[in-house]
Amino acid sequence: MSANLVALAYLVASVFFILALKGLSSPESARRGNLFGMVGMVIAVATTLTLTQNWPLILGCIAVGGVIGALVAQRVQMTAMPELVAFMHSLVGLAAVFIAIAAVNNPVSFGLPEILPTGSKLELFLGTFIGAMTWSGSVIAFLKLSGRMSGTPIVFTGQHMINLLMALAMVGFGLWFFFSDTTNWTAFIAMTAIAFILGFLIIIPIGGADMPVVISMLNSYSGWAAAGIGFSLGNPMLIIAGSLVGSSGAILSYIMCKAMNRPFLSVILGGFGSDGGTAVADSGEQKTYRSGSAEDAAFLMGNADSVIIVPGYGLAVARAQHAVKELAELLHEKGVNVRFAIHPVAGRMPGHMNVLLAEAEIPYEQVQEMEEINSDFSNTDVVLVLGANDVVNPAANVQGSPIYGMPILDAYKARTVMVVKRSMAVGYAGLDNDLFYMDKTMMIFGDAKKVVEHMVKAL
Repeated sequence: MSANLVALAYLVASVFFILALKGLSSPESARRGNLFGMVGMVIAVATTLTLTQNWPLILGCIAVGGVIGALVAQRVQMTAMPELVAFMHSLVGLAAVFIAIAAVNNPVSFGLPEILPTGSKLELFLGTFIGAMTWSGSVIAFLKLSGRMSGTPIVFTGQHMINLLMALAMVGFGLWFFFSDTTNWTAFIAMTAIAFILGFLIIIPIGGADMPVVISMLNSYSGWAAAGIGFSLGNPMLIIAGSLVGSSGAILSYIMCKAMNRPFLSVILGGFGSDGGTAVADSGEQKTYRSGSAEDAAFLMGNADSVIIVPGYGLAVARAQHAVKELAELLHEKGVNVRFAIHPVAGRMPGHMNVLLAEAEIPYEQVQEMEEINSDFSNTDVVLVLGANDVVNPAANVQGSPIYGMPILDAYKARTVMVVKRSMAVGYAGLDNDLFYMDKTMMIFGDAKKVVEHMVKAL
């Protein structure tokens, strides 16, 4: 292909990527957005293949990766989607590191001068350390999300100082590599190794409560790593795609922090949260709560005019989304107005609850974001909370609380609240939930899927 045709094809692919992001901004258009992204990637890959003589080898590698990806996609459960996303981010970062190593080792094969110019060294430096930190940080996120590592923050004395010193050392070796007259492998390898270690150290002190921010942050890092390598290779498609991922991930991180009322810097410097334990009041006093059965809940919802369902991570763990859809359909047949309220950080990644409900084919018009539905809770007969905790905790309105100022779903304003949980254990924020002890609240203990199925049977 001529240079003009390559530029035109990359431009078309870029337009499809932008349309993909636009489509992904809404659940109704998300499928179309995914399709646009796939078409754009096919055009970008096909165009790139015309620029190389090694296309049989590349196609073979794509086939191997495609088979592995297809097998993983078929086997992965929706509850494992957050750790799958973290794992994919790690691969993007590692790919950026490998490309940088190859470019430093043989610049000519990448269309670069045999002696790397200073501009290319800077781009390779940025792409390498961001990619290395993305890989190691994503590995820790994967281990935490999959339960292979405790979600409790891992902290130790002098942690921030060690991180700072390592960051300075990494920059120092990067400058040494940058200003060297020849290829300085010692500086490059030292810089890369420190970046890998720094990625681990940055993520381990972040607790489970902040995982949605970590996921979107690592997504942003992977994009900037790809963009940095794109500059080194002079590939406009890689620059555009990386910049789109990087900027959208950064915006998403900001949205997640805002939804938790958490400064982004405080998340990076170490999160709050733990895996939870027994429910003990902050003052140390024992609290009483009212419990009921699935049949009691079915009776109350069946005789209500309006019901709002609040899904949480407990719903995902129990894989209860299809049973919830059946429950909503039965209530709708009885003339009950049923809606779903989604908190931005419910679950373990941005949009986790939207994905679960979409998988069960729950109508999009029934699914509403926090800003849309919060004003309606005070006029709602029954709220059914399924496995959610911190996102409905009224402690967010109490000054001095660790989550004070965090926007929550105002479930406590409804006439009746029913909460389905396995136990009275606290959530990721490590706080007891006053909602569970209100006179209007009925606790229903058990696996969310089994409880909802009993509700369906009773209805």
